[in-house]
Amino acid sequence: MVHVSWHDADVYARWAGKRLPTETEWEYAARGGHDQWRYPWGDELTPGGRYMANIWQGRFPVTNTAEDGHEGTAPVDAFPPNDFGLFNMAGNVWEWCVDRWDADRVTRGGSYLCHASYCNRYRVAARSHNTPDSSGGNTGFRCVRD
Repeated sequence: MVHVSWHDADVYARWAGKRLPTETEWEYAARGGHDQWRYPWGDELTPGGRYMANIWQGRFPVTNTAEDGHEGTAPVDAFPPNDFGLFNMAGNVWEWCVDRWDADRVTRGGSYLCHASYCNRYRVAARSHNTPDSSGGNTGFRCVRD
């Protein structure tokens, strides 16, 4: 689901008997058991020339060559899962976390609009934030359960 605010994501997660992840939980899940990897799949952005996430290719923001096969959001299983079996932990859409960053809420994972020259936030350690009432076509969430 995309174009959802933090408030709506939180309400949905609670309705489903789950919750939004903390930043620490999100990063642990994204790393897939590999403490030092730069990306959920390793240290190379495109190992063997293969795209592993849905991010902007080309000249940002003018031309997206869509070399990864997607100009906008990609299907959940468009790229291989990490070693925990989780899909799209980098790129595709930003994911809301429960944590605050001042008055805003934290987002993790980057999106299909991230490019090395612009935000490069599809790295596992990268983070961003947005107001909790904001939404966008590149923002979504995933739920966790205790």
